[in-house]
Amino acid sequence: MAVLLFPLHGALFIIYIVTRIVVLAALIDSVLHPDSAYVANGKQTKMFWILVLVLGFFLSLVGLIAAIVYFVDVRPAVRGTSGRGGSSSDGPYGPYRR
Repeated sequence: MAVLLFPLHGALFIIYIVTRIVVLAALIDSVLHPDSAYVANGKQTKMFWILVLVLGFFLSLVGLIAAIVYFVDVRPAVRGTSGRGGSSSDGPYGPYRR
């Protein structure tokens, strides 16, 4: 009977590893943005997101939900404010015009 359940264990292990990678990516991204970018966009503080994602790294379901919320809601807002993600041809006041 245990032989029949082996593929299920493998699939659950892969889901577990992918969940850990997604949460770790969200945690690394949250550390790279300045604290002022979170406050300027009306989001929770940087420390809040770091704590939630660290907790979520150890609790898989909480971590996956927190990472999804971070990537869908917080990251786009924070990324626009922190100045990261712009074009390489952008100057300090916007794109250069020729």
